Amino acid sequence: MIRAVFLDIDGTLVSFTTHRIPQSTVDALTEFHNRGGKVYISTGRPIAIVNNIGQIKDLVDGYITFNGAYSFVGEREVNCDAIPDEDVKAMIDDARRNDYTVLVCGKRDLAIYNYHDVFNDVFVKGLGVSCIDPSKPVSDLKGQPILQLTPFFNISAEKKVMGQMPHSVSARWNPNFTDITVRGADKGHALRMMAEAEGLDVSECMAFGDGGNDISILKAAGIGVAMGNAADDVKAAADYVTTHVDDNGIANALRHYGAIK
Repeated sequence: MIRAVFLDIDGTLVSFTTHRIPQSTVDALTEFHNRGGKVYISTGRPIAIVNNIGQIKDLVDGYITFNGAYSFVGEREVNCDAIPDEDVKAMIDDARRNDYTVLVCGKRDLAIYNYHDVFNDVFVKGLGVSCIDPSKPVSDLKGQPILQLTPFFNISAEKKVMGQMPHSVSARWNPNFTDITVRGADKGHALRMMAEAEGLDVSECMAFGDGGNDISILKAAGIGVAMGNAADDVKAAADYVTTHVDDNGIANALRHYGAIK
């Protein structure tokens, strides 16, 4: 029996085309929730920029954010896993030398190091994230645990800098940037912690995703569902491949497994 669903946001819950949650998804999750099911968000986004789930926000029971580095249910913190200071410094130093942008994500606040237009093109125009102040200095985050670093560079540059960050891992879901968290903090690990905190067995959990940062949670869940628009390696990691996010993908998978009528 499926008692809980864990939902990635961009490309899974929210359409890249409309930047909204399809109505079929809203209806399916409402039915699932009304039948006693739990609904959890599982996103690479920091909570400060989860700004596109208003259609289902009242259904959400808990959040996995920062790709698993920070999870919570209401005011109750499930986990908070920071990147060590030496790895943060290595990334910032490399960004300065090689002139690329990094979104630095503290537990409460975000700041952009070395702003370039790629941030606006990808985050603001592409993902609809318009609530980050590009003038806020990274020094304003002093004292906060740094939970995620999002550098805007290619895979070749990623491979080079990760060799200088031994305590961290990278999870790329967009060709323009990657999300870096402390080693061991991923969506799959966070699902297991959330399940324990909420009295769920992982076998009762279904996870949905479309990007590389979703592979760990698709493998950890009792049922891992890849969206029809997912990358091939994500589909290969899943138990089931549903239809496209814009073609009733979530509703079709829930119906396929008997979680809704």
